[in-house]
Amino acid sequence: MKEVSSKVILDEKGIIDSWKEYMEHLMDEENEWDHRILAGVEEEPADCITIDEVAAALKKMRHKDPGLSGSVAEMIQATT
Repeated sequence: MKEVSSKVILDEKGIIDSWKEYMEHLMDEENEWDHRILAGVEEEPADCITIDEVAAALKKMRHKDPGLSGSVAEMIQATT
């Protein structure tokens, strides 16, 4: 792995420090806003999701890789 100065990093602590520095820089950037786009706030209740909709979605998810949650369809089906 290379750091910003193109120096090659081989040790684990150096790699971790380099990633930490990169992520801090990435999350610290501000985005400019030109105030041309306005978004309204909706305060209506969200649509209710029915059990049938969940069951249909679970059927489509069979044998899929788990997402960020680490849950697979079979795990969710086992709780119902």
